[in-house]
Amino acid sequence: MSTTALAWPALPLASWNDTRDTLHMWTQIVGKTRLALAPMVNHWWQVPLYVSARGLTTSRMPYGNAGFSVELDFIDHTLQIQRDDGRTWSMALAPRSVADFYQAYMAGLRSLGIDVHIWPVPSEIADGIRFTDDETHGSYDARAASDFWHALAQASRMLEIFRGRFIGKASPVHFFWGSFDLACTRFNGARAPQHPGGVPGLPDWITREAYSHECISAGWWPGAIGSPIVEPVFYAYAYPEPKGCPTAQIRPDAGFYHDVMHEWILPYDAVRTSADPDAAALDFFQSTYDAAATLGGWDRASLERGESSRSK
Repeated sequence: MSTTALAWPALPLASWNDTRDTLHMWTQIVGKTRLALAPMVNHWWQVPLYVSARGLTTSRMPYGNAGFSVELDFIDHTLQIQRDDGRTWSMALAPRSVADFYQAYMAGLRSLGIDVHIWPVPSEIADGIRFTDDETHGSYDARAASDFWHALAQASRMLEIFRGRFIGKASPVHFFWGSFDLACTRFNGARAPQHPGGVPGLPDWITREAYSHECISAGWWPGAIGSPIVEPVFYAYAYPEPKGCPTAQIRPDAGFYHDVMHEWILPYDAVRTSADPDAAALDFFQSTYDAAATLGGWDRASLERGESSRSK
């Protein structure tokens, strides 16, 4: 197997959909811990998870005058809680229902003296099952979880490079457990029109805080059965969307504008099987940003590093 294939693994959704849906719920449980404890930051930047050297992590969260972190380790396939006084707790990542995972995880927190209350209902899921009652989702394919993490790691690496080209306000590269995607967002400083809301399982006031200012986002998503996109993709979009986006010229040729999602889409498979996956991903991020920023009238000269940064 080639080095590129190892770094950019195939991730056909049909082969791991049950694991994907279970992981989505597990990451929501862990993410809601951070939501409950971390101080508010604009656009909810205090709640995502981050790609780590082993999987996904909360990073350090405050708890009283101390702190702790939680990491989903997709190498050893464990969940680890680490307090900053040296105490730890772990459990295996293996086939188990969301209800069982939730009970074990909360017990693990309590065993370390951490008493945190989370809303045990999935976010951004229509008719989601309470974590305490969810015996439906319980799959865990270790190989698929590892491949998912490797794909996230490559996407995160590309987004970090792309983020460095921008000197305006930009989000970290973070994993939103509600929508189960990796994202990085640029802002031009202008207030945006009020977002219409309407995201399933999410109060409108949460969405309106997220999109309070004009922005252009880029990211990676593994797809979802039943959605308009059922395979992993890179994506980009602007809010508010300026006129002309559907017909704007973007790169590479495999990229296109999705009329239902109102986003530019580049299939992950088109990137990972290309002669130069890094160049393909970065070209997509740059060309979609160029289109949206130009059509949206952004003051690009004051927000960007210049042509020299694009060679990386």
